[in-house]
Amino acid sequence: MVVPDVVQPLVLLLAVVALTPPLGAYIARVMGGERTFLQPVAGPLERLVYRSLGVHPDREQTWTAYARSLLSFSLASIGGLYLLQRLQGLLPVNPDGFGAVDPYLALNTAVSFVTNTDWQNYAGEATMSHLTQMAGLTVQNFVSAGVGLAVAVALVRGLTRRRAATIGNFWVDLTRGVLFVLLPLSILLAGVLMARGVIQNFNGARQVPTVAGATQTLPGGPVASQEAIKELGTNGGGPFNANSAHPYENPDPVTNFLEMLALLVLPFALTATYGRLVGSRRQGWALFAAMALIWAGMTATVVVAEQAGNPIVARAGADQAPAAGARAQAGGNMEGKETRFGIGASGAFAASTTGTSTGAVNSFHDSYTAIGGLVPTAHMLLGEVSPGGVGTGLYSMLVFVLLAVFIAGLMVGRTPEWLGKKIQAREVKLAGLAILVMPALVLVLTGAASVLDAGTSSRRNLGPHGLTEILYAFASMANNNGSAFAGLTGNTPFYNLTGALAMWAGRFLPILAVLAIAGSLAAKEKVPAGPGTFPTHTPLFVGLLVGVVLIVGALTFFPVLALGPVVEQLLSHTGQLF
Repeated sequence: MVVPDVVQPLVLLLAVVALTPPLGAYIARVMGGERTFLQPVAGPLERLVYRSLGVHPDREQTWTAYARSLLSFSLASIGGLYLLQRLQGLLPVNPDGFGAVDPYLALNTAVSFVTNTDWQNYAGEATMSHLTQMAGLTVQNFVSAGVGLAVAVALVRGLTRRRAATIGNFWVDLTRGVLFVLLPLSILLAGVLMARGVIQNFNGARQVPTVAGATQTLPGGPVASQEAIKELGTNGGGPFNANSAHPYENPDPVTNFLEMLALLVLPFALTATYGRLVGSRRQGWALFAAMALIWAGMTATVVVAEQAGNPIVARAGADQAPAAGARAQAGGNMEGKETRFGIGASGAFAASTTGTSTGAVNSFHDSYTAIGGLVPTAHMLLGEVSPGGVGTGLYSMLVFVLLAVFIAGLMVGRTPEWLGKKIQAREVKLAGLAILVMPALVLVLTGAASVLDAGTSSRRNLGPHGLTEILYAFASMANNNGSAFAGLTGNTPFYNLTGALAMWAGRFLPILAVLAIAGSLAAKEKVPAGPGTFPTHTPLFVGLLVGVVLIVGALTFFPVLALGPVVEQLLSHTGQLF
């Protein structure tokens, strides 16, 4: 393995470790309503939003009212984004003259971006106008991430409050998350990306001559502004079909590193936010350690698998060994990867984008080896908790913490306790619902698509690889990830409608369960820790938590993974093609 393949993920992890405490502390102050250095700039905008919406920031909501506000906002967002796509041919800022988006595709895209999935059954440079990209998709990149952040903070409030009927105010949490966290970070990152060569203009596509005398179409558009929040908000939907493999979105190794850092930094930083809000920073570092262990394991596995090369290509006589020399092209399986990034940066990006709910790609996962393709698929099927999306990663991991505490309580024969709150049947049932929604959606829809002509006709490959393409698609949509295996034609009525269902249910059903848990915990009285209380900040608990996440994922999905990438790996070593 070449040195950069090892060094870059380590440097990335060290950068995340360094940024987590200060950024997490800042988010805790923002969501707690404390004054920050951005108050003179963002404070007037915040008050303007409250007046416009008729919101009283000091009036909190019960969990049911919080959920109603969240659902009403999201449903209105879906309707507005759908109409914008259908009417874009009549609207300005459309230099390429794109017409109305197909109804099925418009519905799928509207649900996709509102749910923070950003699954794209279209080529952005050939489908969406600049106005749709800016006023529709980019706006949802901000607010969908803000919704996830709001839900995570509401759950933490439920843990810290005593005999309380409320868990905060959705409109206040959403506004503060967008204005004080997501917007300033995006402005900063967008400026850096523009300085590195990411485009930001309102030009249409133009024809330019190449050195060889041919003609090439170069797209334009406000890319840097969307690219920044695409990564920071763990969204993933890019302006171009090639996503972060496109040089206008991701020009060089420096921007590639910054984009990986951007998609990881907020989900990891929220563990420090959690530690501060519950009054124990060790609790936050325990969550950080669990997330980082899974992420590191997945990253190492995919990089090693890709560096080892594809055995089928090797049998065809191609030399995949690493070439000598600092400037030589990296060896291994380079199919579907950009030479300016190589295997290490591509593998780390694949593990990071599927460990979060980002879905951005700088290489095509469909071209990975069997084990290399297994990693991003399995990473999503764990529930995207390492570190997960903005907010979604934290509250999803906290649901697993609740389950781990319950299992530990059963082991010692005591009523489980978590930060002074007794965990009882209601919370465990809700946690089970939050965890099992995604597997039910993925397995049922994958099974249906594998036997119906409407599903199988979209595959580019037969056999186990074709099954993996379908499984990956529904895993991506139900987990609100949005990355594609690049081997499935998704722009059909069947996949647009089933995908919209998977994305909507995969987003909002777990959120409802999480908010119900928050309301239930907030109403409880705190009990003092006793000799039988299982501490949730020790290395032992980190090991238990990681074990619970891996075991739940393995028990749920091992059979379908065995029929897909595992069989593909075995067949690739026997010389059989499929």
